[in-house]
Amino acid sequence: MGVSALWTKFYKTLASIRTGVILLIIVVIFSAAGTLVMQRPTSEPGQLERAYSPSTLALLDRIGLTDVFHSWWFLSLLALVSLSIIFASLERWPNAWRFYARPYRRPEPHFRAALPHRTTIPIRDADEGIEAAERAFRKLRLPTERISGSEGTSLYSEKHRFAVLAVYVIHASLLFIFAGGIVDGLLGYRGFMSIDEGQTTNRFLVRTAKGEFPRTLPFSIRCDEARQENYKDAEKRDTGMPKKYWSKLDVIENGQVTKTKQIIVNDPLVYRGIRLFQASMGQSGTLRFATLVISDAAGKTQEVKLKPGTTAPLGPDTSITFAKFVPDFYIQDNDVYTKSESPNNPALGFVVTKAGQEHKAWIFVANGMTADVPALGMKLTLTGGEMRNFTGLEVSYEPGQWAVWTGCLLMGVGLVIAFYVIHMRFWAIAVHDERQGLVLWVGGAFNKNKEGFEDRYKALISAIEREIQARESQPPISNNKNKKAKESARETTTMVV
Repeated sequence: MGVSALWTKFYKTLASIRTGVILLIIVVIFSAAGTLVMQRPTSEPGQLERAYSPSTLALLDRIGLTDVFHSWWFLSLLALVSLSIIFASLERWPNAWRFYARPYRRPEPHFRAALPHRTTIPIRDADEGIEAAERAFRKLRLPTERISGSEGTSLYSEKHRFAVLAVYVIHASLLFIFAGGIVDGLLGYRGFMSIDEGQTTNRFLVRTAKGEFPRTLPFSIRCDEARQENYKDAEKRDTGMPKKYWSKLDVIENGQVTKTKQIIVNDPLVYRGIRLFQASMGQSGTLRFATLVISDAAGKTQEVKLKPGTTAPLGPDTSITFAKFVPDFYIQDNDVYTKSESPNNPALGFVVTKAGQEHKAWIFVANGMTADVPALGMKLTLTGGEMRNFTGLEVSYEPGQWAVWTGCLLMGVGLVIAFYVIHMRFWAIAVHDERQGLVLWVGGAFNKNKEGFEDRYKALISAIEREIQARESQPPISNNKNKKAKESARETTTMVV
């Protein structure tokens, strides 16, 4: 089998409606699986470990069901079904366009004999019958077109011809949706970013089926504020239950703040197509400030408020520096280290400088709120402080979403046209019937909604019969020549179909 024959077989197979339907069903099944099975890009790492056993999770990871919409096989399936839709559309487009561009306007004898919906109405004059039918068409708001031919003048009316192209609107909508899915699968990502108040960063962790990997944004984010509001009980006491939380973020690009927004849940910051959702908020391992009461050897006290790394004067030759904050301390080799970034066991290190001499002092909160500086007879007492908050941001980049939403919109339009808009055609022509003599033949055709069409068709026949009866109750028109001249002037089409 040559290349040409192989291509023809491939084309015909994909252009088959059966193939397209099977591929669509497979896409729907795996999309449902991607919804039912927890996906790594949208789940916390621990959630999957808690939800599935190690062997089940390993199997799901191996076959790609924990990241369906980024897996190569799912993207290949989308590409294949898109190709099937394109081939099926190309295969049927010439006939569809011919039907749309060249409607069948004049009912020839073979067509009249085969049309299911047809009616004959006895008339006494061909011209009077056509005129009566034309008036009935117009009263029912049916656009009317006169067609001249060898058998005389006939009428043609058509509504909603565009409905025959509804299937191509639906095909286009599917292509947009699948194209968006492919673009998102290839270029999109989801991840998580944690920023302490006052911190600026562009680093985050992107989540994939193979784990979390560091990645950078093309701009930086600064968190100016992260706050939480809790519910209060009947006595207006804080219950500790979060009511809402929010973050005030700055976008920094090329050293300039280019956008500022206070985000809440479901109201993300969007910049250059990247969405930053409010995902979590809590207390970080850094201290915003500490308040100390300092008493010297003479018993004189003073209160100072210090931020980490700052210095405050205590006298002409004395100062105190907040040297270090350790959120979860342990001591090794006579030095203080931290076990974690959570403020489980904080320690505060200070340096008091007097006459050029430095004296260190540590306040270990678990052991008490005070520290002594024996050489100076000084006592430091921690009276207050405030921890910084952190904001947890979900980072999402889905560049194909515009195509997906365009496809959804087109899908809605296409389905409305396909299900609710009827393509209707009507014909009327005066012909000689062997049994009835001169009759007005009226026929109609439709593409869907038989009941709706038949109601319209019956109304048209009734209207024509009323017009004919009204006309025949009057004397026949004597001056046929003048009448034909007027009729000829009103004709809009003279083409014979």
